[in-house]
Amino acid sequence: MKGPQSLQRIGQSLWLDNITRTMLDDGSLEALIATQCVTGLTSNPSIFQAALAGTAAYDPQIAQRSREGVEGEALFVELALADLRRAADLLRATHEASGGVDGWVSMEVSPLLSQDAVGSVAAAARIFAQADRPNLFIKIPGTPEGLKAIEESIFQGIPVNVTLLFSPEQYLAAAAAYWRGLERRSRAGLHLRVASVASLFVSRWDVAANELLPAALKNRLGILIAVRTYHRYRESLASGRWERLAQEGALPQRLLWASTGVKDPAADPTLYVQALALPQTINTLPSQTLRAVASHAPFDCPAILSDAEAEQVSAPFEAAGIGLAGLGGQLQQDGEAAFRVSWEKILQLLAAKIPARRAAPLHPPGGA
Repeated sequence: MKGPQSLQRIGQSLWLDNITRTMLDDGSLEALIATQCVTGLTSNPSIFQAALAGTAAYDPQIAQRSREGVEGEALFVELALADLRRAADLLRATHEASGGVDGWVSMEVSPLLSQDAVGSVAAAARIFAQADRPNLFIKIPGTPEGLKAIEESIFQGIPVNVTLLFSPEQYLAAAAAYWRGLERRSRAGLHLRVASVASLFVSRWDVAANELLPAALKNRLGILIAVRTYHRYRESLASGRWERLAQEGALPQRLLWASTGVKDPAADPTLYVQALALPQTINTLPSQTLRAVASHAPFDCPAILSDAEAEQVSAPFEAAGIGLAGLGGQLQQDGEAAFRVSWEKILQLLAAKIPARRAAPLHPPGGA
């Protein structure tokens, strides 16, 4: 048994945090699904920025659609959804066999709408309808305005991947938004099988904190935050409020570990995978981390700190000058800003490609 199979045995879903058109065209994504227990896929603006910058695979579609007058954000959404539909189709059998628990892909609403709840809801509905796939999550950030959009989108029946969560408190707020959307559906007499996941970003804690910490504490803060969040997650699933929703057919909002590729070159590339191989969770891995997991010996479910122990272990980080509550909020703001930059770079990349493509003849010289 290899690493991916052992994670599946533990009860953790393994998703890929990457997508490119090349992976779809050359069959490598299909191979990962078939051989590495990949049961889902996530994307974000940074991933698509890299995909568009790193290959000419999108150029024919860019040329064709730009000639037809499609530009800017509308063009990017078409490009992204063309990839995600294909990935969703590859994962459709997994989605159906798991009863809608696995087999998902994700598409983000524009980060430029992160402070616009009404605009985010409209964009989520538009993208979900345009995708025309039941196993596509719409990613909405778990910011104060995003929480409003999450609740309303769930009420409207749109599956949501809550992104940019960095703390137990932010996770609980996202779970509450999901529940409120479901409760509104219940009062309206609507079915409650509207799926959601809550994505907690792990490694960015260590990127932010490592320079302030002694060697013994480096690369440990992200895992500590994740463990504390996992306890809140399990408690929420045991609550009476959730049990009432579950009895009406609601699916649990699964906890997803995001940003689990190590950023410290001295660290084991499977650091976060080993520490967070926990049941009833999802780990979405960048391609290089998935390769490390694929060649790894089987993982075991780790012994994690109790809730009280995790609280006590927080003290040395606070003593080192790291205010956990404040840093969690700052990381969320920084994540918003980074995705806005990537989104704007995507639009710049497309704008740079379009004029040259429009100037080109529809047929090569001498063609029919």
